[in-house]
Amino acid sequence: MNTPLPKIALEEAYLHPSDVARVLGDEAALARLSDGGGVTTEYYRPILHRLGDFDEARLHSMDEAGIAHAILSLTAPGIQRIVDPREAAAQARLENDFLAGRIAEHPERYSGFAAVALHSGAEASAETRRAVTDLGFKGVLINGYTNTPDPNVGIYLDDPSLYGFWETLCELDVPVYLHPRPSLPGGFAPYSSYPEMKGATWGFGMETASHTVRLLLGGHFDRFPSCKLILGHMGEGLPALLWRTQNMFNLNPFDKRLKKTLPEYFADNIWITTSGTFSDSALTNAILTVGADHIMFSVDYPYSETAPAAAWIDRAPISELDRRKITHGNARDLFQLPLQPASYSGAVPAQPEAQLS
Repeated sequence: MNTPLPKIALEEAYLHPSDVARVLGDEAALARLSDGGGVTTEYYRPILHRLGDFDEARLHSMDEAGIAHAILSLTAPGIQRIVDPREAAAQARLENDFLAGRIAEHPERYSGFAAVALHSGAEASAETRRAVTDLGFKGVLINGYTNTPDPNVGIYLDDPSLYGFWETLCELDVPVYLHPRPSLPGGFAPYSSYPEMKGATWGFGMETASHTVRLLLGGHFDRFPSCKLILGHMGEGLPALLWRTQNMFNLNPFDKRLKKTLPEYFADNIWITTSGTFSDSALTNAILTVGADHIMFSVDYPYSETAPAAAWIDRAPISELDRRKITHGNARDLFQLPLQPASYSGAVPAQPEAQLS
């Protein structure tokens, strides 16, 4: 068997070990957290153990799959769940300092995406600048909308109060990774009596795709033409929906006018990852729609298993040139990462269409 290509993964989650211990020690808290994510406690309990680990289990998983480097980020809903602006800003700084400390223990293997509070554009800009310039982080990961005192209202990334935040991102030339979270309470109606639909099974993708379409149709990428956005889960279904969305927008633009087509914005401003979507057909469609230059490998660890993800991309029916771009080349170039192959002890075989959440 040929040696698998080295890989870079960039939707790889963590949770502070003290939070892991707190939740695992409180069955009611575990039940609330699981319900909020649309999963069972039986599924989430072992996930929590792995979220708090930065050494043996995580590194062993990476080594088995040939993952040379991972960009880590605070798991959802993260800072975006905190309503109080001061508390959110303080917690973001604490999380970023904590993550920087863990990265310093394994600098060849880990980088980080910053957690940022978005109640204030000025605060978001300042913490982004500190995380990138002082801590060496590779960008920012935002877990969807930001909660406000009104449970039915969230702050989305197209809010005018965040224009300064986007200007800072463009100046620093770093991306935002837009990660899913459940819809606002008003969006839960279709999931009534179907708790399994709220999370990654269905609702996460719909919420994040809608958030992205707000940015696209609202002229965000005309306003900030050099900004960079990353979407996980093979683009949250958008590659398959771009044609119809563009066509119906052409027929019904209302008061919106855009300088480019939606596929052109994907070509210029949006990257997608394979996190949690290990499907030949989804990958083929994404390559045909957005191009291999804007697709990057990821696992969604620990919510998805590393070995099947790696085995799948090593065998996916794509050209070797595209495989090299997706496994590591695109991420290496986007984040300016030095890449040295990780040790490899054999990936677990996977079916060609291994569908993981």
